[in-house]
Amino acid sequence: MVPTRADALQLVHHWTQSESLRKHMLAVECAMRAYARRLGEDEATWGIAGLIHDFDYERFPNDAHAADAEHPAEGVRHLRALGWSEEICEAVLGHAQYTGVPRVTPMAKALFAVDELTGLITACALVKPSKAVADVDVAGVRKKMKDKAFARGVNRDDIVQGAEALGVPLDDHIGLVLTAMQADAAALGLAGAAAPTPSAPSSTTPSPDA
Repeated sequence: MVPTRADALQLVHHWTQSESLRKHMLAVECAMRAYARRLGEDEATWGIAGLIHDFDYERFPNDAHAADAEHPAEGVRHLRALGWSEEICEAVLGHAQYTGVPRVTPMAKALFAVDELTGLITACALVKPSKAVADVDVAGVRKKMKDKAFARGVNRDDIVQGAEALGVPLDDHIGLVLTAMQADAAALGLAGAAAPTPSAPSSTTPSPDA
């Protein structure tokens, strides 16, 4: 089968209840689309690979990092049973270092490169007073990369190695993914916290000067 975005989204919603995990997959999707445009690849297919890459994580978190059990192996078995392309399946397997699956295709390399970075950028946005990704810049992301206490779950080495494998300077890599996420901020829940609307004074409430 040739999967559509609707197919991928249906699987994501069926398998994943966590809103933050769903948002992460959407962030990886938009980053993958941006890389597809940069590299002249198929944007729809790359986006689907990004959207689906963690769909089984909630059910099969794989804390033991088993190579052929739980996430992502279990999810890929399901995708293969549905007839999904090997290109997508291999990319999904390869985004987790512990599977031992080599990242050979540009799609697989890009998926690995953007996965952890989208998490770091999201964390950078959420500590801003505005909680808006629009207020994040490349220099700020680089600074947070050096702070090992910040977003401890983000593997910095994966980000660096991923950019190197793509042959893209690290600042350019961060900039491309950041720009993609800023363009899709509303869907990612990173458009910023709305300022509270001042309520009109009640007619029964005395003014400060009364």
